[in-house]
Amino acid sequence: MTALKQPYSLRACVLLGLITGLLVIPAHFLQAAETPAASIATNGDFQTDADGDDVPDGWAPPKAGVSYATEETNRYLHLASPKAGEMVLTYRQFHLPRGAKALELSWKQRTVDLKVGKNPWFDARILLQGKNAAGEKIAGSLPAPNTNKSSGEWVEKSVKFLVPEGARVLEFMPTLFQVQSGTFDIDDVVLRETDAAPLVAAAKAKADAAAEKLAATIKKRQTAAAARAEKDGEFIANGTFQTDGKGDAPDQWGALKGNSSWQKEDDNRFLRMVSPAPGKLVLHYHAVDLPAGVQAVEFKWSQRLSNFKRGKDNYFDARIMMQWLDAAGSKLPGSPSPSATAKNTEGWVEKSKTFLVPDGALTLVIMPTLFQVESGTLDLDNLSLKATDAAPLLAAAAERAAIEKAAHVEPETPNPKKWPAELFVKGNQIITGDGKAVWLQGVNVDSLEWNPRGEYVLRSTLVALEDWNANLLRLPIQEKFWFGQDVTQKDEGRAYRELVDQVVTLAGNRGAYVMLDLHRFRAPKQAHIDFWKEVAAKYKNDPAVLFELFNEPHGISWEVWRNGGFVADKNAPADEDAFLSPEEKALNTKGFHSVGVQALLDAVRSTGARNIVIAGGLDWSYDLTGIADGFALDEKGGNGLAYAAHIYAQKRDWLGKVMIVADKYPIIVSEVGANTKKFAFMPADSQEDAATWVPRMLGFIQANKLHWTAFSLHPGSAPVLITDWKYTPTPEWGALVKRALAGEKFPAPEKLR
Repeated sequence: MTALKQPYSLRACVLLGLITGLLVIPAHFLQAAETPAASIATNGDFQTDADGDDVPDGWAPPKAGVSYATEETNRYLHLASPKAGEMVLTYRQFHLPRGAKALELSWKQRTVDLKVGKNPWFDARILLQGKNAAGEKIAGSLPAPNTNKSSGEWVEKSVKFLVPEGARVLEFMPTLFQVQSGTFDIDDVVLRETDAAPLVAAAKAKADAAAEKLAATIKKRQTAAAARAEKDGEFIANGTFQTDGKGDAPDQWGALKGNSSWQKEDDNRFLRMVSPAPGKLVLHYHAVDLPAGVQAVEFKWSQRLSNFKRGKDNYFDARIMMQWLDAAGSKLPGSPSPSATAKNTEGWVEKSKTFLVPDGALTLVIMPTLFQVESGTLDLDNLSLKATDAAPLLAAAAERAAIEKAAHVEPETPNPKKWPAELFVKGNQIITGDGKAVWLQGVNVDSLEWNPRGEYVLRSTLVALEDWNANLLRLPIQEKFWFGQDVTQKDEGRAYRELVDQVVTLAGNRGAYVMLDLHRFRAPKQAHIDFWKEVAAKYKNDPAVLFELFNEPHGISWEVWRNGGFVADKNAPADEDAFLSPEEKALNTKGFHSVGVQALLDAVRSTGARNIVIAGGLDWSYDLTGIADGFALDEKGGNGLAYAAHIYAQKRDWLGKVMIVADKYPIIVSEVGANTKKFAFMPADSQEDAATWVPRMLGFIQANKLHWTAFSLHPGSAPVLITDWKYTPTPEWGALVKRALAGEKFPAPEKLR
């Protein structure tokens, strides 16, 4: 029997062991499942203080309004408002487990004597912010659990939320947010991962409901807009301001506030906006919904501007700004550019503008504005917005996109092996180091004097050098942008300087030269010395760079031109001026002190820069007679000095004003040109027709081997060499300049103007 029981006993033992194991293993797993995961928020009960510094380990030290209090043996975080409206906040970072999708935050809190601040959200709250591994804030909605009343006792709180994509850190910030008074106590902070599925499902359901509601809102508003436009296609209700059912204000427009009012002239009502004081913004806001399917619109209006003086910056003017919004009220890209006016109108004038409707747009916000002007009154009437044919606008947009694509120029690094030879002045010639004469010919590449971002500057540089055969570019720039002082510049001028530098590199790498022109007028100031010291130091002895010191001096004496002095702003002397000393006149006269052109040259040479410098004479850089009469500049030992002349179709006495010093100094005609359309700011009969003037001027330049840069390789800066950004030459000017740069000879004029 014993032999028979042994195997049975063995089997029984094995079976018993298996049964026991089955009983024990589930209990083991059950115990593990019931044990909560460790909190990500270590020392959330504030009890551990291993270093004994009275600050709970892992938490921030106390500061104004933030401390750690103890009741019996329990320690907790205590926030107290020191004074009404002050922010009290403490901060801690929690590093999240990799792959965490959702979190549950739980804590205890107590608020005592809590009174909210000036706004409803000025309360007690916990702010949460996600950051990536680099410490950058991550967009994504996180809860901000808040309370606006006193609890008196401890209450338990919890909140579950999804982790924003890419978040590796959660910032935890208990806050008394500018409350009037109160305390905010926090204890037992626990942060654990939780199941994301129900939160994802809830978020999707919420988003679906919001989308459904939004779609219904869009349909309702678009239907109303279509009904409004059914009669005559007009989207703006009562844009003439004449309908007034209640007798107080135009229907759909309402009463006006501040410095806007409804006015009447001969029973015609219109909107009037008046600047109350220099620099004040006056703006009216009107939103217009569009029906579905509108691709393009035409906006028309009547306006009258009087008593106008522009503000401190060029764009401080009278303008109508517009902004597209989607159905949620969010701004959309593609809003039309402002329609700006910077001078008084002669009575009422009609205006219009066509533009595309971006995808997703429901509302156009129309904002007539007096934008921080010195003074002015803007009247508006007959506002109209209707659908128009989108085809030409789409074609124009496609063309602009193609131009933008073509305008892209890959950045280059300087290649000294390809740089041009260093230049020197010898007598009235510009030569290389080995004595060879150089004839500098090219164009002006405009826009950096008025736009800190430039307008196709790099593409124009390559076109000028490679397609138009220029060996010299004149690049007008200004100190305000160089130092990053324009309100649109947020980088202290870095991008502007890099753009200038890239022009120099592109030219230098093609063996050509760049003449940097400080594009200012009247007379130089101290700021221009500062400019040249920095620019000259940067391009010191760069063989590709020349310095034109000051664009167009005018309205001053030759003494002030060279040596500096007081420059009056007033138009005419007063009767008493004959009896006053120069010092007393200066005190009585508005004006400024000019440093003189010599000081600009000295500033360049003080940096050790030997580069050739160019100086323009008086009469907007046309008249060089003073140079012959003893006011020549002291070159101060650099590579030499040339003089600039700007010659346009109204200028006379080329020999007496320009060539008077041509036997002694090199002359650079740094601005020259004419178009069929004459300058509007001077009498037309004073300007020779381009058809006769242009070939005579080119012949004059070539016959005398004058260095020259034609104005201007920009379709919007007259006289223009091109009609568009495809660089199509203007027939009367650009085409002939291109031929001259290619080597064609023009006859020397028999008679000079």
